[in-house]
Amino acid sequence: MSRIGKQPIAVPEGVTVTQSDGVVSVKGPKGTIPVELPKGITLSNDNQVLTLTRKNDEINQKALHGLSRSLVANAVTGVTEGFSKTLEIKGVGYRAKVADATLILTVGYSHLVEIKQPEDITFLVKGSKIIVSGINKYNVGETAATIRRVRPPDAYKGKGIRYEGEYVRIKPGKAAKTAAA
Repeated sequence: MSRIGKQPIAVPEGVTVTQSDGVVSVKGPKGTIPVELPKGITLSNDNQVLTLTRKNDEINQKALHGLSRSLVANAVTGVTEGFSKTLEIKGVGYRAKVADATLILTVGYSHLVEIKQPEDITFLVKGSKIIVSGINKYNVGETAATIRRVRPPDAYKGKGIRYEGEYVRIKPGKAAKTAAA
């Protein structure tokens, strides 16, 4: 058995899990997330404890077993707590603001960069921090990566958009020439 795949998933109160035609629908206080299960992976619900099993021990089935368990567990976490990623803006004159469900970035270009807010994602700007939150872990991470891609951290000055707590190693610049005597 897969070490991750064989772990049970506890379903908290207020969350309902339904299954039909290989699609598991997880519904909670924050919304609904559908998760498609691959062929050969089955889900059983016993007293609010979910377990996933696979039909055989082929290497592909073993990999999909752990993946499916992680996707269902993330769906349960997403509809109860949600996910968020925090980005930091570093640089003189670099700033962000949210207006009409659009994130507007001023990051050293001659124009403003506008990023439309996807329907299941919310943006929040606090000072020089951008908080991306939502119920789907994949969409939160993908949206945060898209924002970071606008102006990745510079290796020489450290300016740009980075994840909170991300370490950016600063390279030394050119060494000044010394006068030969």
